[in-house]
Amino acid sequence: MDLSITTERDGDVCRISVQGEIDVYTSAALKDAIIGAIEQGCINLIVDIDAVGFIDSSGLGVLVSGLRRVKENSGSMRVVCTKQNVLKIFRITGLDRVFPVFSSAEEASGF
Repeated sequence: MDLSITTERDGDVCRISVQGEIDVYTSAALKDAIIGAIEQGCINLIVDIDAVGFIDSSGLGVLVSGLRRVKENSGSMRVVCTKQNVLKIFRITGLDRVFPVFSSAEEASGF
């Protein structure tokens, strides 16, 4: 399945909206979007994966490396997701304790 990524910027906050499946074949595109946003001065990221139906370990690795990069710049990363199958992966891996997870982009935007 294809991956669709859009980025919206508001000051130093970027919202990266992802649609599709994040797996070994598509995770590089997400990595590029995250790195690109950081290089353009976004230190606070909202990664909206509410339209993602599946994420594997390579996708989780991209999120973790993105978090590391924003923290190096004194920023933060928040995740938007309500899909139970994706949230289950976050719970199983313990990443629900690493990433603040919100049910909407509006809720996540309070940096």
